[in-house]
Amino acid sequence: MAKILLVEDSPTQAAMYSSYLEQEGHEVVCVGLGQQAIDAFSDLKFDLMVLDLKLPDMDGMQVLQKIPDGVRRPPTIVLTGNGSVKAAVDAMRAGALDFLMKPCNGKKLCETVQDGLDRLTSEPGTSDQVQSSDNGAFKLSKRKKGPSGFLGQSPAMNNVFSLIENAAKSNASIFVTGESGTGKELCAQAIHKAGHRSNGPFIALNCAAIPRELMESEVFGHRKGAFTGAIQDREGAASLADGGTLFLDELCEMDLDLQAKLLRFIQTGTYKRIGDGHERETDIRFLCATNRDPMEEVRQKRFREDLYYRLHVIPIEMPALRERRGDIIVLAKRFLEDFSAMENKQFDGFDDKCRLQLDTYTWPGNVRELQNIIQHVVVMNPGGIITPEMLPAPLNKPVQSLLHQSLSTTSHGDSQSQNAMGTVDNSLDHLLVRPMEELEILAIDAAIRKFDGNVTRAARALEISTSSIYRKKKSWAEKSGIADAP
Repeated sequence: MAKILLVEDSPTQAAMYSSYLEQEGHEVVCVGLGQQAIDAFSDLKFDLMVLDLKLPDMDGMQVLQKIPDGVRRPPTIVLTGNGSVKAAVDAMRAGALDFLMKPCNGKKLCETVQDGLDRLTSEPGTSDQVQSSDNGAFKLSKRKKGPSGFLGQSPAMNNVFSLIENAAKSNASIFVTGESGTGKELCAQAIHKAGHRSNGPFIALNCAAIPRELMESEVFGHRKGAFTGAIQDREGAASLADGGTLFLDELCEMDLDLQAKLLRFIQTGTYKRIGDGHERETDIRFLCATNRDPMEEVRQKRFREDLYYRLHVIPIEMPALRERRGDIIVLAKRFLEDFSAMENKQFDGFDDKCRLQLDTYTWPGNVRELQNIIQHVVVMNPGGIITPEMLPAPLNKPVQSLLHQSLSTTSHGDSQSQNAMGTVDNSLDHLLVRPMEELEILAIDAAIRKFDGNVTRAARALEISTSSIYRKKKSWAEKSGIADAP
């Protein structure tokens, strides 16, 4: 699966962690000193490094700094045994993908390693993409070039690709849901291209962008003189999509009266243009999408229940960008290539801090927002390595730990602290999403350091007793179960 360098000076823990990773099929090279790790880089190429921050000969951070020039530093996951907030944040700022508190169980270690491999091992411009072969069969393939925006190698996107593969082979109606900017229309286009209607037309209608009084004409067409302004015959989407696919985006915005006509159109395959006296037949596959919860729209009587069940045969949910962390850098690199070519500029990628900013932002605008951010950077800068200062707000703000921020003041009612907490909660979510026991240790450690080792003041700031601090730290030490754990 992957070649992993494990830097761990405890023989017992090294054997245990190696065993966990080897059971997953990885090849593990284990060393116990920082200098041995540095030497190993000269002879071997590793896909990922798991690095203990406390080594006998040097600090783990020094290992990262002393890697020889010209030698590729693999994605790194750091191990910390003292629950230090500062050590964790410093490691993340230095370019580490994630950190694990020791002792860590096998499942957590393997999941974090796999996530690291998924996130940063792709070469720029290369990723799993939806591709339709010459015979119409759907497949996932490695390509240097492809449709920008519909890239992905995260588990969430692999699931979408699998659904597309199965759905494309049928004529069943498909309901795509997801937040704005997640690529719902790209998903619909991929289904069309991978299906047997790929040689037919793909007609897309945005139901939210068309005025209500014009929607019926846009869908079914009209005859000349059918209404004021109808100065000539006009074919609608129903005619234009014959033999192909009709994609109705933001379908829940459609008027209820027109929803009834659409339902009959789907059921019978026939329709009338406005002003026509005869029905027409058409052969269409229906795909639709919405950024709302369609079932909630049904409950609120804004969307017809019978239309919902007619169209909701195969649901596909497009994941938000914050749910597919492994794809953020892949997409950013691809957009950087595209816009650099468009603007005739030379950019050489992102520095480690910039990658961290991109990877930890919550992306409320999803892929569309990421695309706009990268375009802004390319247009407004001459080229070179992209740094955090080149990013527009709010991404140009430094990434900080929620615990580090919240403990920077002793006043829980301080509005500055509350604002800082809100900002950080949107920037470093994955650092905080870990077992509550670990977060307790992180908070206790940060409080003790803040008050220069005064446990009483730390306990008062955390609103717990001093005995609770001692008990929790003792419990954590006992759970390590390994005498030579650092």
